[in-house]
Amino acid sequence: MNQPLTLPPELAGVPRDADGPVFKAPWEAQAFAMTLALYERGVFTWTEWAATLATRIARAQAQGDADLGDTYYTHWLGALEDIVGGKGVASAGELERYQHAWDHAAQRTPHGEPIELRDADLHGH
Repeated sequence: MNQPLTLPPELAGVPRDADGPVFKAPWEAQAFAMTLALYERGVFTWTEWAATLATRIARAQAQGDADLGDTYYTHWLGALEDIVGGKGVASAGELERYQHAWDHAAQRTPHGEPIELRDADLHGH
């Protein structure tokens, strides 16, 4: 039987059930997993991550986000982009390149099929 994932207190706001974090869409789980992997590699501390995420959420609230929980992982992903950019792990240009590549891959993928990134997506073909 799998053990529930124990998160540091700094991540107490992560949507979860009795078994651990819950996600509405695969991309949310992937963003979560990327964050944990980067933390485990020492790219940032939990304190740095929590501050980056809190800043992202506070900015969204100041701009009118009702903070109903439905945008939590959108903020999570934005915070991940902020921290990897700030740490020099990926430039803004690299992040934009991959965003466009995924958008291209999504556009060519039939509804209901898994989206797969191909080299051609990265080159705009």
